[in-house]
Amino acid sequence: MELLHSGKVRDVYADGDDDLILVASDRVSVYDVALPTPIPDKGKLLTALSLWWFEQLADLVPHHVVSATDVPTEWAGRAIRVRRLEMIPVECIARGYLTGSGIKEYDRTGAVCGVPLPPGLVEASILPEPIFTPTTKAPQGEHDEAITFSDVVAKVGPETAERLREITLAVYRRGAELAADRGILVADTKLELGWAPDGTMVLGDEVLTSDSSRFWPADSYQPGREQLSLSKQFVRDWAVGTGWDKTGPAPEMPPEVVEAARARYVEVYERLTGRRW
Repeated sequence: MELLHSGKVRDVYADGDDDLILVASDRVSVYDVALPTPIPDKGKLLTALSLWWFEQLADLVPHHVVSATDVPTEWAGRAIRVRRLEMIPVECIARGYLTGSGIKEYDRTGAVCGVPLPPGLVEASILPEPIFTPTTKAPQGEHDEAITFSDVVAKVGPETAERLREITLAVYRRGAELAADRGILVADTKLELGWAPDGTMVLGDEVLTSDSSRFWPADSYQPGREQLSLSKQFVRDWAVGTGWDKTGPAPEMPPEVVEAARARYVEVYERLTGRRW
């Protein structure tokens, strides 16, 4: 197989003309910089969780998975065979709560990605309804930038833009509903979509994982403050707390931080899927 791309977290191999093999490593990336310390089992946890979500979402949007078992044995559990897609150059983000870059933009403008919001919202406020807040898909080493729906229309055309928004919000609503039944709030999530050769829009990459979403425990949710994080946000917060300036090289994670991060990945997997890790 030919290595096509080695990213911050995943490696992509070509296997023939039609299939790719996506291999999820134990690396963790924050602010577009890979940390030097891996989190044991992270790649397998995210792969297993994505596969579970693809099943839950299959009636909403087709996905790219061909097989979770027809992969080289050395990558078993952390690799999936997928269809080649022509990826759409937009990061599709849905938000149900106001946090992260969203609250910063709201405080400046009263809106997020051009979507006006009511006055008086605070950190972690639940939004009146989920909103589509896309970003650019920046090359590795650069940062994604927030864009408006009109920007998406200019980039991909009105029909594709509307379909991206529709699918993103439908996936978020389904994910948030299923997670809430299991005591987890989905603050926001990021999706990647692409075109299959037959012109079908297909869900790719990972979906509703601890790396691509912000998960909060519902029983401790309280707007107006930072929430307890069950996702990669825990690692982001630790990294910033060290005084790191968000440029490479990133700091080494001490063992207790690695252990706490892994525990969060395991907890989310077990609570969402109902399976033991």
